[in-house]
Amino acid sequence: MDDVARDKVCAGMTIASISRTSIYVAAGRAIGAREPDVTVRNPDNVAERLLGDPSSLDVDHPAVRALALPYDDAMSQPEVVNIVRMMMIRTRFIDAALERAIAGGATQLVILGAGFDSHAYRCRQLLEHVRVFEVDRAATQALKRERVREALGEVPPNLTYVAIDVQHEDLGDVLSRHGHDRAQRTFFIMEGVTMYVEEQGIRRTLRLVGDHPAGSGIVFDFVPRATIEMLARIDINNVPAAARPFLQRFLDLIKDEPWVFGIPLGSEAAFLGEFGLDVREVLAIGGPESIARYLTKADGTQVGAKTLEAMMARMAAGAAEGGGSPAGQPPMTPERMREQQRQTAYQLVEAVVRG
Repeated sequence: MDDVARDKVCAGMTIASISRTSIYVAAGRAIGAREPDVTVRNPDNVAERLLGDPSSLDVDHPAVRALALPYDDAMSQPEVVNIVRMMMIRTRFIDAALERAIAGGATQLVILGAGFDSHAYRCRQLLEHVRVFEVDRAATQALKRERVREALGEVPPNLTYVAIDVQHEDLGDVLSRHGHDRAQRTFFIMEGVTMYVEEQGIRRTLRLVGDHPAGSGIVFDFVPRATIEMLARIDINNVPAAARPFLQRFLDLIKDEPWVFGIPLGSEAAFLGEFGLDVREVLAIGGPESIARYLTKADGTQVGAKTLEAMMARMAAGAAEGGGSPAGQPPMTPERMREQQRQTAYQLVEAVVRG
């Protein structure tokens, strides 16, 4: 899971014990924090320190390898650009939602599947009067605390680490034992989690959020149900040859962490309404609004646009040279690629507890 540990609790734990995706998305944040243009730069200036030496990371992904490269060289690689852009949007959307929640009176912050999340460390002024709870499995928390000590030196006094055995413990009960007060206005961050959790688990979590006072809220990301269905039936032999390496790398990353949950596009308000939550905003990562808001530089250009345009042109040309798309499917043009991305794209949602 993004920033959610694999269930491996053992002595002598290493960074390989946690989710591979948690590492490469943190790498995406770290590279994005090197962007020279402050108007689009990823604000996570802690991720690179928490990750430490790239050569020690047991993850073979372009974004992790690119940590050792200068920024411009890293951003010449399409897979690096994709994760950097996604994390620029996701991090800044979540940060903005958190700032609204604190301004609105939230006195507690619960970060679910915290992994390498850095809010408690880089947002100290914003969270000065807020109790912060980082929730994760014991293996991830042990590594996180070790990395915090080595890279940052101290744990913020308002931060509580909450270890949980998700198979046998109730989230609300565990939070209460660690000092969380359900009577106080609380904001939840659930980043990179939902796609790995069965629907019943997501429903239990959202029900807990909805049991908090009016004005409490949550921000999370999810994939459309169409993405889950596509992954279940995908045949990589029917994918254009130029795109296969990218898809295969992604499938390898999630083979031990399968995606199992998605929300049908357009049904977010109805789904969240079941738990007393009102949607404030739904934003498609990579959609026109997210690009305009988070990826457009001061000079009007977009982060990584030239690299992605060149990649899409190569993929379309490769599909044409290979005899086109499989039988019964329309030609794989850049326009079709963009439409497929729209239908299966990551979504971000911010919701508040109804008054």
